[in-house]
Amino acid sequence: MHSVAENVAEALSSTRAPQGIVAVCDIPRHTLDEAVVVGARLVSVLADVADPGNAGTAIRTADAAGADSVVLTGSAVDAYNGKCVRASAGSLFHLPVVTGVDSVETLNALRRAGLTIRAADARGNVDLDDLIADGRLAAPTAWVFGNEARGLGEASSELADETVRIPLRGRAESLNLAAAVAVCLFATARAQR
Repeated sequence: MHSVAENVAEALSSTRAPQGIVAVCDIPRHTLDEAVVVGARLVSVLADVADPGNAGTAIRTADAAGADSVVLTGSAVDAYNGKCVRASAGSLFHLPVVTGVDSVETLNALRRAGLTIRAADARGNVDLDDLIADGRLAAPTAWVFGNEARGLGEASSELADETVRIPLRGRAESLNLAAAVAVCLFATARAQR
């Protein structure tokens, strides 16, 4: 541990109000083969997710829900972006997080590992409440979440076993990506428990 002057600590930080602690650590490097294994019960895929705050929160949520891993595909934000690291609140170091892999390759690996691929989509053909009611969420599941502005890409939608909509009962037209991740992962974790 080393103490440094306040101006040095500010220079080392990318935030306006740093917490006064800086750590240097190795970036964990995981492969798709490590993250997608036979026997996995819950995997979260962030396809082309661009916002580092959303990505970090989604990683933290996956960790809290007991997911086996998180995979960021396509042009998704770097999981080790400073804002993403802060939003993950340490969860980047608790479970395998894989970045920069192809969506199609990822979904095919998930299917080979025995997971049902469910893509969250506001125009989904299955209602999340129905999946909860009929017990289908108890199966090993990989959830795919798309880009905040564009949603799921065509390949992710086509390769999913089903597209799932979260029922919105109020007047809001959509959920924030991180909120959708929380709803879907915790519903699945509960069903699998």
